[in-house]
Formats: sequence, structure tokens, C-alpha cells
Amino acid sequence: MSEQPLNPTSAAAPGSGTADEAVLSADADTTAVHAPATGSTEPTADEAAALRAASFERARRLRQEPRFPGGPAADPAGSHHERRIRSFQPRRSRVTTGQQDALERLWPKWGLDIDGKRVLDLDQLLDGLPVVLEIGFGMGEATARMAADDPGTGILAVDVHTPGQGNLLGLADKAGSTNVRVANGDAVILLREMLAPESLDGLRVYFPDPWPKARHHKRRLIQPEFLDLVAPVLKPGAIVHCATDWEPYAEQMLEVLTAHPRFANTAADGGYAPRPAFRPLTRFEGQGLDKGHVVHDLLFARI
Repeated sequence: MSEQPLNPTSAAAPGSGTADEAVLSADADTTAVHAPATGSTEPTADEAAALRAASFERARRLRQEPRFPGGPAADPAGSHHERRIRSFQPRRSRVTTGQQDALERLWPKWGLDIDGKRVLDLDQLLDGLPVVLEIGFGMGEATARMAADDPGTGILAVDVHTPGQGNLLGLADKAGSTNVRVANGDAVILLREMLAPESLDGLRVYFPDPWPKARHHKRRLIQPEFLDLVAPVLKPGAIVHCATDWEPYAEQMLEVLTAHPRFANTAADGGYAPRPAFRPLTRFEGQGLDKGHVVHDLLFARI
């Protein structure tokens, strides 16, 4: 997950070009002021410094300006969150017309920004349904299917990928599912500052970024510190369900969850669990299986 500095976005009007182009156009005069003098082969030190400053300012504005007014904020927590290692890498992707339409129509009703400034009333948010938190939903196909198959469970789905947010909203709307809410921002801030104790009936983390390089393992989401945040907001008996097709990460997940004093493995042998029927086989997962990847599910109960 993909956690935030969030997806840098801008408020470009539909049909006016990319968000980057909108910001660059707005800054054209500023950039021109700092350009090297005509006939100069290289900028002076002062001119180079001014160009760097202008570039940083453009990037800062791009991060802060929403792509869709009234939709997911570019940086909902702002300066409220601290500097720390994050488990997601923000991505910029094209938002389709359908996704944009879903964001504009449905975000005010089914979307929320993770700003860290309030505690959510989940009963009000999801009409009194038991609530499962899903962290990282990609394009939302599996989430939408689980919501449609189990309308008696509310799903609070968290991600920072704007196209995926729009896609999930559109899929839920098409299926007539009213039990999905999409949260935009850092799941750690949500867990730490916006959820009441023992308010969640479950947690789902499906195919998180494995960060395969050894120097990046510290970015993996499933860590002891993360479970310390998760445990207090789960009801006793609530299930933490993780799935991954990256064998070394599965081994780490099993080790970390087994060692934590507030979670117990539901698998009788203390190992991996069969894929539950409620977790759909995703297109991404199918591609991995075709390549010979082994998918592991882990189901641990909160003690």
C-alpha cells in the first residue's frame, strides 16, 4: 500500500490535459523568470538554485491540490502526521472517465479522508453493520465482490490510489452495494487516531507490497509495531486475515503474528490456512498462480 505522502494530484479541469500539465501551465511565468539568459549555455549558480526552488514549489502544489474538487484530498493528514517509514509507494495513474464520474458522484456519500482529526462513528458510517477494515484494495474488484456477497458486513476499504478508489465506488454502485466506504490516506493514522477501541470486527490485508529487497523489509506492513496498533481496535475474536503470494513475506507474517501475544492462529497445525470461500480469487492472484506462485492465507484471532 502503495502509505502517505499520498498520490500527488491537481485540480485540472476535465479535458484540459493532465494534472501535471495544469500545474506546469500555471507556473509558466515563474519558470520563465528563472530561465537562463538568452545565449547562455549553462545557468549560473543563482539561476540553477532558483530553478530548483521553482521545481520544488510545483511539486509541493501538486501534492496539495485535489484532482477532483469535493473528492479525495491529495494529502488529507497534511502536517498532522510525522515523518516515518511507510509501507506504500504512491503512484500516479490516469483516471478514466468512468472512475472520475464515480468519484464525483459517490465520494461525498461513500468516501472519507484520513485526516487524523476525529474518531469515526462506525455505526453511523456503515448503518450499524459489523465493520471489517481492508487495507490496500488495488482496483477494488475483490472488495466489491465480497461486499455484494455479504451485504450484512460493512467494509471500510483504505487505499491511496485514486483510480482504484473511483473504480471501487463505481463497482459497488453498479452492484447496488451500500455496505462499502472508501477511505483515502494512511491506514496507520486511521488505526492510531480515528478508530475507537474494539470497534472493528476484522482486518483484511490481501497481497500487500512484499518489498522483496532486504534493505526494504522495514517497509513491510505486517510488523510487530503495526499489530500493536491493530490489536486495541479489534473486538475480541475478530479475525486478522492476510494473504500473499511472496513466500518469504508469508513466512515473516506467520512468524510475526505467531509471536504477538494478542493473536492466536486459527489453523490447528499453527501454519497457513486454506483460502476461505469468501475471499475471491483475484485476476492478479490468478496470474501469479499461472506463474507457479504459491498463495498463503493466514487467519489469526484477536485474543
